[in-house]
Amino acid sequence: MSQFYNDVEPNIIDDEMVLKAVEKTCPEDLGELAQGENINFKDVTELQLSFKSILQIDNLWRLENLTKLQLDNNVIEKIEALESLVHLVWLDLSFNNIEVIEGLDTLVKLQDLSLYSNRISKIENMDTLQELQIFSIGKNNLTNLENREDAVSKYQDLTKPLEQEEARALALQEIKQAKQEELEYHGTAFVEHLNGSFLFDSLYEDDTEAAKLASLPGVGDLLQAYRKEFVSVCEKLYNYGLEEYEKREAEVSDFYKKLHEILLASQEESKKAMFDFENRNKQRLDEIHHARSYDVAESKRAECQEDILQLSGTLMTLEALLSNELEEQLQGFKRTIDVIVSTFMENVQEMMGQCRDLENQHHEKLMEVALTTLEKSLKGKLEEDLPADVQTLLVDKNTIVNAVNMSHSIRLRKIDKRESDMLCNTYHWHISVTEKAFQTESDRNRACIKRIMSYINTLQKELDNTKI
Repeated sequence: MSQFYNDVEPNIIDDEMVLKAVEKTCPEDLGELAQGENINFKDVTELQLSFKSILQIDNLWRLENLTKLQLDNNVIEKIEALESLVHLVWLDLSFNNIEVIEGLDTLVKLQDLSLYSNRISKIENMDTLQELQIFSIGKNNLTNLENREDAVSKYQDLTKPLEQEEARALALQEIKQAKQEELEYHGTAFVEHLNGSFLFDSLYEDDTEAAKLASLPGVGDLLQAYRKEFVSVCEKLYNYGLEEYEKREAEVSDFYKKLHEILLASQEESKKAMFDFENRNKQRLDEIHHARSYDVAESKRAECQEDILQLSGTLMTLEALLSNELEEQLQGFKRTIDVIVSTFMENVQEMMGQCRDLENQHHEKLMEVALTTLEKSLKGKLEEDLPADVQTLLVDKNTIVNAVNMSHSIRLRKIDKRESDMLCNTYHWHISVTEKAFQTESDRNRACIKRIMSYINTLQKELDNTKI
């Protein structure tokens, strides 16, 4: 019966999962025990539970002599239920969804701890880990790695065997990695390079005409004012984008948690139906096998046959009800995501429109300065000497106007492209997250029906093969 549900995700560590892990880790010594005999958990020193879609840590208290525990690549949200594992030396919790360092107080023998790729924002609650030698904390949400000296000091404390230069190199590497991960995080939120002057500065890259025009009298002040207002809008868009990203992520997370709760509830109903059936079926098969006459055996066989049909109907009905409930959840999720995305895209367009307005206003002021400078130049009334390449723009009106317009056009195209990139990325995310949700449910439904049919066929064969 457990085989029927062994792919329901996410999971909580239970006895069956532990037994299978023990069998896989120590097949020669503990394989037979893991198949059903009593196992002496005190003999287990290593356990690997990677890639098991584990949401919650539990049921490890009997493994009191465990020294190595792998829980990487799961969906664990909280460090818990480890207090009895006082002999742990090596603990891998990388690639999970952990937000807070906690639950490690009793693990005083711990030497190697990996919390790489989680959601941790602060290093804390590690005072009792005096034996810790290797500590991996990369790819998290730490925001205090900008100060290189603090980072070096932190790693010197947590990596005792390393020499000072090795610790410094590790800290510098972590800083570089943290900045790269921050950029990737911003990219996921569609706001990369908006927290500063990067977009504004990029407007003038490879624009030789803009560089010449910047030397005109008064343009420096215009550029400074333009830059200040433009960067302010970018910062506003950046902060808004991060807020919306967290909102989107929370909505997706809540949706899948709700789905998981519904799946677990349906699973329990189906498990009960199967458990009750198997208890009855075992007795009936035994009665058929020991029947004193053919008629009695056939009567019991007919009862078994009817019970199998009823079980099939029950399981299919429960799956149909589950599928309908999940469909309602999916449709509600899609409506919510539609609203979130459309609102975000509208606000992006509005703020990028502000950037265009600022560019157009700057263009008008720059054109006015350029024409005034041209007029003074033609009359020989310029109060300062201009570089030779700038003077080539002041030969006539068409030349200076074309230069100003060309520079303006380049900047507008770059603003348009940045807006287009944000909108396209948002649209693709929207399509991806909704299609994935629907496709995942469709795949689950088909797989579940297939498993039900296979299970019923197995029961039918077992009945057919039962002889008097």
